[in-house]
Amino acid sequence: MTRVLLTGASGFIAAHILDLLLAHNHSVRITVRSQQKADALISAHPDKAHLIDVAIVPDINAPGAFDAALQSHPPFEAVLHTASPFHFNITRSIDEDLLNPAINGTRNVLAAVKQYAPSVKTVVITSSFASIVDAGLGLAPGKVYTEKDWNPITLEQARENASLGYRGSKTWAEKTAWEFLEKEKPNFNIVTVNPPLVLGPVKPYLAKLETINTSNERIRDILTPKAAETIKNTGTYLWVDVREVAAAHVLAFEKPEAAGNRFFVVAGRFSNQLIADIVKKDFPEYAVNIPEERLPLDGYPAESDAFYNGDNTKSREVLGLHYRSLEESIVDTVKSLKEIGA
Repeated sequence: MTRVLLTGASGFIAAHILDLLLAHNHSVRITVRSQQKADALISAHPDKAHLIDVAIVPDINAPGAFDAALQSHPPFEAVLHTASPFHFNITRSIDEDLLNPAINGTRNVLAAVKQYAPSVKTVVITSSFASIVDAGLGLAPGKVYTEKDWNPITLEQARENASLGYRGSKTWAEKTAWEFLEKEKPNFNIVTVNPPLVLGPVKPYLAKLETINTSNERIRDILTPKAAETIKNTGTYLWVDVREVAAAHVLAFEKPEAAGNRFFVVAGRFSNQLIADIVKKDFPEYAVNIPEERLPLDGYPAESDAFYNGDNTKSREVLGLHYRSLEESIVDTVKSLKEIGA
């Protein structure tokens, strides 16, 4: 048993991480923004509720946000920091809604670990392909992205629109983490997990169809008449299942050899057209919502060798990850969406 802090525990990825932590019999303190979310998570794990305790962190951007959460007896050995905004709904400004929470939230948790939890050996941070991809390269024919790549986006560019703001928030939050490690020289090591678009089943006790997590919106929309006229542009063409992302977070602190690494967890390429094909094949009741005419090239923007791909070698060799097929992921996702009314 390891004592673990899991931030942002009601998030799409974090809820799957919590499942694995409890399955491995780790003792977990979860941070959430409200007691209501904490109650939903605890109620969903009645047999493991004794392994869960709660810290309410209403604003990860606030100075000292995680100070109280990091004080524990018995002490923590690992921290999994998933709390960070993933949306494109700017109600105040890109700085206030995306950049500051991601960057300051990361800095806050690392500072609190250093000051209040010297027993922590590993901090695992949910980063993103957004901090790897160079959008300026476009389709990047022949390019294979790896952990060695960094998004060259500047903070000024990140303030231009919500999409760039999200990419900037993930890039600068991750850079903040590695800079903290270099400058502060804490007792702990850092691992980052960098997924592309994350698909996979939702937790019915947390999800609502109308406010589904951003990455699964494309699957939900294919199940509705929204898709009937045309399949939407895919936008990004690399994907991974949420259960592999969750496994990567847990393995990152359970395996000593993971220390100090970035892990690009990517299953492969996909397109919205291929998702629609799977839905039509495995759930014919939704076929009426799917256009009969398929998009050319399976919905890809070019022939398969004419645009970028991703390399998951390190995640397979160091973490031992095995990746699900796109069909398995989509089938499981649709089943979960049906549970909440799709």
